[in-house]
Amino acid sequence: MTASFILTPSAARDVEGIIDFVLESSGADRALYLHKRLYEGFAKIGAMPNVGHMRDDLGDESLRVYTVFKFLVIFRPDTKPVQILRVIHGARDLPMAFSEEP
Repeated sequence: MTASFILTPSAARDVEGIIDFVLESSGADRALYLHKRLYEGFAKIGAMPNVGHMRDDLGDESLRVYTVFKFLVIFRPDTKPVQILRVIHGARDLPMAFSEEP
């Protein structure tokens, strides 16, 4: 069975940073719960790539955004498997955060 999604290196770093922050601030149970919910969201995106919505401020009309709690999962729905590009807290300046991608 092949994965229906892949995390880019930037998205993997985003997830790692988010989980590390939650682990430090809220404990292991909350961090594990968030990790589970993020990956459920990634699986949903992989199964239904048209989920979520487009954002004009990303500068790429092919990208979509799906929300898991306060986190915006930015992905490219037209790839197989679906590429998860970034996972960014919704309070951040999304275009600026997205442009920081190495």
